[in-house]
Amino acid sequence: MFNKRIVLRFFPLLLIGTIKFSVAAPVTSEQLVVQVQQVAQEQLKRHASLANWVDAQFTVEVVRNTRPIGACAQPPRVEPADVRTPARMRFVAICPDQGGWRYEFVTRAKISAKVAVAATDLPTGKTLSPEDVLLERHDISGMPDSFSDLTMVQDLATRRTIRAGDVLRQNMLVAPTLVKRGDAVRIVAKREGIEVSMAGEALDGGGRGTSIRVKNASGVTIRARVTDIGQVEPAE
Repeated sequence: MFNKRIVLRFFPLLLIGTIKFSVAAPVTSEQLVVQVQQVAQEQLKRHASLANWVDAQFTVEVVRNTRPIGACAQPPRVEPADVRTPARMRFVAICPDQGGWRYEFVTRAKISAKVAVAATDLPTGKTLSPEDVLLERHDISGMPDSFSDLTMVQDLATRRTIRAGDVLRQNMLVAPTLVKRGDAVRIVAKREGIEVSMAGEALDGGGRGTSIRVKNASGVTIRARVTDIGQVEPAE
């Protein structure tokens, strides 16, 4: 009987302790900052993989949210809100409790990687060769259109003068013009191992892969894709 009374008295204490343990606890801003940093780092790794950045390195700063952070019974989760610009991304921290809170965080990232730079001064209209470019580590936080693959810039031409050491960016380069308006071209069609060609005249100019108008020997205007100097293929 004595043991039973002890147990009956002790049981409510256990219950109270359990209830207290499950009560929502305050979440500190430091905890959320660390969680946001981790998610931002993972997002930057995805960006690096998609962009083929070579030996990418990042540092992430989380802009502090000044709003007071409420309690949350369950671990908060962090979700991307806008990650289109790696140097400045937005995330949302969410308390999954019913009626829980949401806080927005902004991250600023400093990104460096090995990217293509001009090995020497390059004049306007210069078609790049392997000797004209090299890989160097640079801060590319504001240059998401840089190149980490040197093969991607070979055979492209410069739009303007580029100084030695400048990071090469997409808006600096263009496919060189292989066909000019009025040029005589050869229209080559290949299908199932059979090749047919005929003469034509370019009505537009363009670089490799550009779709232009071509008048064939029969006087019919077609759309064609530039494949080489003086050569095109039917676009359809």
